[in-house]
Amino acid sequence: MMDVGRHPNITLYSYSEVDALTGFVGNFHITIRRKARYVVESECTACNDCVEVCPVVVPDEYQQGFSSRKAIYIPFPQAVPSAYVLNMEECLGNNPIACGKCAEACEKKCIDYDMQDELINIEVGVVIVATGMEVYDPTELDEFGYTRHENVVTSMEFERLICAGGPTEGHFLRPTDRETPKTIGFIQCVGSRSENRGNPYCSNICCMNTVKDTLLLRDHYPDIEAKVFYIDIRAFGKGFEDLYKRSREGGVKYIRGIPGEIEENPETKNLLLTVENTTTGQLEKHELQMVVLSLGLVPRHDGDLLKRFLTLSNTVDGFLMECHPKLKPVDAPTRGVFFAGCVEAPKDIKDSVTQAGAAAARASILLNAGKVKVEAITSRIIEEKCNYCGICARVCPYHAIMEPDRKAKKAPVVIQAACAGCGTCAAECPQDAIEMRHYRDEQYLAQIEALMAERPHEHIVTFACNWCSYPGGDDAGTARLQYPTSCRLIRTMCSGRVDEDFVMHAFRLGAPIVLVSGCHFSDCHYIDAVQWTQKRVERMWNKLERLGIRPERLQLDWISAADGQKFARVMRELEEMLKTVTMEEIKHTMEVLSNGKAEKKATAAKKAKVKKKTPTKKAKVE
Repeated sequence: MMDVGRHPNITLYSYSEVDALTGFVGNFHITIRRKARYVVESECTACNDCVEVCPVVVPDEYQQGFSSRKAIYIPFPQAVPSAYVLNMEECLGNNPIACGKCAEACEKKCIDYDMQDELINIEVGVVIVATGMEVYDPTELDEFGYTRHENVVTSMEFERLICAGGPTEGHFLRPTDRETPKTIGFIQCVGSRSENRGNPYCSNICCMNTVKDTLLLRDHYPDIEAKVFYIDIRAFGKGFEDLYKRSREGGVKYIRGIPGEIEENPETKNLLLTVENTTTGQLEKHELQMVVLSLGLVPRHDGDLLKRFLTLSNTVDGFLMECHPKLKPVDAPTRGVFFAGCVEAPKDIKDSVTQAGAAAARASILLNAGKVKVEAITSRIIEEKCNYCGICARVCPYHAIMEPDRKAKKAPVVIQAACAGCGTCAAECPQDAIEMRHYRDEQYLAQIEALMAERPHEHIVTFACNWCSYPGGDDAGTARLQYPTSCRLIRTMCSGRVDEDFVMHAFRLGAPIVLVSGCHFSDCHYIDAVQWTQKRVERMWNKLERLGIRPERLQLDWISAADGQKFARVMRELEEMLKTVTMEEIKHTMEVLSNGKAEKKATAAKKAKVKKKTPTKKAKVE
């Protein structure tokens, strides 16, 4: 951080947060709230005189509550800038001044009780999101007795206890009696790999963090007996397996099983663990003087604000989703936004540094180019058809469409650099006033007509999302999975592009079943476009029911790129449904929808004719 603070090309805004972020690639507008420190940082010399006279004592968050700090403090030893911060929520008060001792003690007169938050507006070309993660709170896991048993600590608290800059100055002590423990146990996967409580995913770093901790104990306290209770050890990084072997060879006992309950001896404060050793198949009891809970990683609690600012999406585990896991692992779906570190997924330091370098490289390539090349699949407003309703602007996942000016009768404007070409706006537009370049309505209708040209009653028309469902079919094919040949795929950039006219046109031409498939809700490549797919299909179900057509003939399913098994299963199920659709039912559908289309055309022609014949008003001549 010191190098960052001194770098001539880097402006560091410490003790600040983002208030607002708008714009698009190359033109991001950011409002930063620089919070009041109540200390003039340029004048502060960190002399510590103010801290010595401050009467307020509170737990130190940096030391995990094992030591205390004053209301005026430096957040952590390596903080940049090295200046004090006065926490007004903990201060005795400045209106009126109830204390003021820090201001009196400061020779430089750095204390300013009237300091206010400052709003700073900046413009940038790209944004790198590196907000990190948080650790799981084990309080809900009552069987481990965290907060009830003082000698049960978390892995974060263990790090502070054994650190040379920690509250005990590197002397590893037990919280209750301030003595070095003789036996210590580590419980793995606390908050990870659990379906009922915690999170189902692996947090990546926990196993090797515990291995590192056991090696530290062996080096500094060779007499301590360490036991690790685990589900399985995942040492997949470079050199990690060797560290794991060193730990075992150093005398650390690895017991395959997670304790079901931790009890405390009220006299000795020792902890009694009951665990089923799945290797031996026996129920074991272990008495330990201290237990460390190896915590998993969780997304930041303020991630929703970030997602709203940058129109980002997240995976089912809550971490931000990248544009493509293999081809663009550091790019966000929103152009000009890149990821670094654990904001995208749990990872260790090496992977975080690697991703940070990749994000910086991607950002520099974009900035040095000077111009942004976009794929020619963006939307275009047909102004002659637009009635200025603004639906397109509301449904756009990327906010790439500006609201229309209804008073001036100006159509919406598409920001080409921000548009990703999902087509949700075109499908939702009631006036068909939006055209998708290279994915026009006429092209889709022509594909449907080609599929229905021969034996239409034998084909299942399937609209498959380019990013998930379509690759899911490829996955089924490469895996040699067997499924019926009645499926006929039409690739769309997103399931949100599937217009009601496409579905009705397929039924009108004799399709027995139509399937709309797309990404899972939590994995949508276009932020939340699948939500509009869901709403549109529900409207079509209601319409089909009103027309006397079985709604079940229109199917909606979410299939991911790795769901080859599900793709094949869905196709087999639809083949069975196909056998239940009779020719009479298909003919009835064709007749009902054809009559409806004819009536719609006649009504539109009549309205156009009336509009053409309407005389224009002339000025009254006196």
